[in-house]
Amino acid sequence: MKKKILITGATGFIGSHLTEFFVKKGFKIVAFDRYNPNSDYGWLKESALSKDIKIILGDVRDYDSVFNAMKGCCAVMHLAALVGIPYSYVSPLAYVKTNIEGTYNILEASKNLKLKNIIITSTSEIYGTPKKIPINELASVNCQSPYAASKAAADQLSLSYFKSFDLPIKLIRPFNTYGPRQSTRAIIPTIISQCLKNKKKLLLLGNLKPTRDLNYVEDVCSAFYEVFKTKKAIGEVLNVGSNNNISIEILAKKIMKIMKVNYQIKKMNLRKRPKNSEVDHLKCDNLKIKKLTKWRSKVKLEPGLKRTINWYLKNLSKISHKQYL
Repeated sequence: MKKKILITGATGFIGSHLTEFFVKKGFKIVAFDRYNPNSDYGWLKESALSKDIKIILGDVRDYDSVFNAMKGCCAVMHLAALVGIPYSYVSPLAYVKTNIEGTYNILEASKNLKLKNIIITSTSEIYGTPKKIPINELASVNCQSPYAASKAAADQLSLSYFKSFDLPIKLIRPFNTYGPRQSTRAIIPTIISQCLKNKKKLLLLGNLKPTRDLNYVEDVCSAFYEVFKTKKAIGEVLNVGSNNNISIEILAKKIMKIMKVNYQIKKMNLRKRPKNSEVDHLKCDNLKIKKLTKWRSKVKLEPGLKRTINWYLKNLSKISHKQYL
């Protein structure tokens, strides 16, 4: 009989890829995501692997729905979260309730059901602008947005459950993930969609100077799998990144070159973060995950961008263009 894993946030960008990745590895997946009146299963609604995916719509903020979804599972991978940084300036409390209380419900249910493999998803945003790069797991936490603060609190709560209750927590901290299915609020789909649809030949972006460590979603899924397999990661925080970074300006020019367009880049204040909230540089030190697991970053930036662009050429009409999503 195939083992069952609960994945929260499973119908979204990373979650849907992760769900299908683990099905291909021989697992049955309980795909948990937020209830909606239309029973919209997101990116999993047309999955070719649906026979090994059970979708449950609930609310990570509700303990009972989390507990019931987790019954019979051998492990949980918790990805459900509010992730849009701009909306965290508008409604910080929503991030507290989903990202912190939601994580608490995952931890409590895992403790009560005695799960032996619990992976919590963090974010590189909790590092803020670092004092030095590349950034390792011992770097100071410097939250520059309510989103980052909510995720840092969830991280600390998770690690406290490891120390207080011997709960086998593994904390994965991905740097910037990109690839097919990502919402156009993210920088790479923003650039691609504008290159495809903007007839004025203007690329409207925010701050062009920040640098990011970009990781193709397939690599991120394989990191989850390698961490899932090893007991060495219990009680540990593991960065997931390529150990490379690129500025937004150079990234935009690289994408335009691949797409064979030449648009003028124009800065928009609407797309900029508040002055003290901008994270200037993110570059991952991935030595720890390479030491504890067999994971390696495999997809280089240009091939990853080409795969992503080709997917958006075929699927742009399906992507959300909402301001805060």
